[in-house]
Amino acid sequence: MVNRILLGRWSAAIGLGLVVLFAAAVFVWRVDILRTWLDPKQPFQTYTPPPAPNYETPGAWALIPQNPALWSASDPPADVFFIHPTTFDGGRNWNGPIDDRRSARLLSDVMLPNYAGPFQRVGRVFAPRYRQASLYAFLTNKEDAQEARRFAYGDVRRAFMTFLRDNGARPVVIVGVEQGGALAARLLDDVVARDPKLLARLAAAYMIDTVVPAASYGPASPIPACAAQGQPRCVLAWVQPTDASQADRFERHALVWSNGGQLEDLRARAPLCVNPILGMVSNAPAPVRLNLGATNASGLEWGVRPAFMPRQASAQCQGGFLIVSRPASPSFKLSGGWTDRLKAPPFNLFYADEEADAKARVQALTRSPGYVSPSPSFGTSIAIEHAPIHRIP
Repeated sequence: MVNRILLGRWSAAIGLGLVVLFAAAVFVWRVDILRTWLDPKQPFQTYTPPPAPNYETPGAWALIPQNPALWSASDPPADVFFIHPTTFDGGRNWNGPIDDRRSARLLSDVMLPNYAGPFQRVGRVFAPRYRQASLYAFLTNKEDAQEARRFAYGDVRRAFMTFLRDNGARPVVIVGVEQGGALAARLLDDVVARDPKLLARLAAAYMIDTVVPAASYGPASPIPACAAQGQPRCVLAWVQPTDASQADRFERHALVWSNGGQLEDLRARAPLCVNPILGMVSNAPAPVRLNLGATNASGLEWGVRPAFMPRQASAQCQGGFLIVSRPASPSFKLSGGWTDRLKAPPFNLFYADEEADAKARVQALTRSPGYVSPSPSFGTSIAIEHAPIHRIP
């Protein structure tokens, strides 16, 4: 009888040990497991991508003014081109269709309120839908994944040219988050830096949660990294690893755009880190008391100003990465499955900081010597309702 009890206990202990060992193995190799699960298992060369968006129609935009080519003196002073982060997991597709319901819901409910929201009082927001590279394309560096990312840029570039046509020489703010930030970096090199008139109208470019090489934005660059608060025509970029393993993955596997439009390894180059609290390149710590306000705006209707929680996190650039302290509120705790944790967080720790920073840079641009503000696109004697930016369902 005693032997049977001991045998049962040993069996239970062995079974529990195997379960723990299996769980540990799954955790350690979770990215490899996820990579295998999301692999389209088809060469990009033989892949048929989803239909192309038509940027002449409202359905190709997640956010767009009701009358893009018309603005009045009551509108915000700038126009914002917003490139959203990854919302499409993948599986069978290298690039996501713009009407995928799950990714569209994540975009409208989470990404737009948290990341485009800080700029809605800075300017009219234009946010194109585009055939984004799937999450899998960022878990591998093989050529098919690079093709998917180059393909996504083609959509964003076409959308940007449509945006410029309707912009009417107004100040421009470019914002990209994660995948969108990398595409914004390519736009700066491919379009903005090559057009002196457009460059003169650039208030700032924000590449949020994005790895870009610091050497590409030195003081002598056409669009340098921001060296002071309120400085126009400059770049703010930072990436904040959630843990040491993610920082190691960025350093070892991050792909960045070259000047020739190809994707290449970051190699030993340091990422650019512009502290979003300080608004400049600096290794100095930004204490929590300077944090203007974090928010979890997920689920808010477009146009609703969220409640801010100030002094939630400190931030400091160290080795090219933004090291952020643990937020005080549980509202800013990462949750969800593996795929959710690899995307932009469902909150913004620097919402109010980004809003104030962008307003200051637009104001500095419009007050700079030689800058000529464009006139409203219709006479002030015409009675017309203000056309707010709306979300396309």
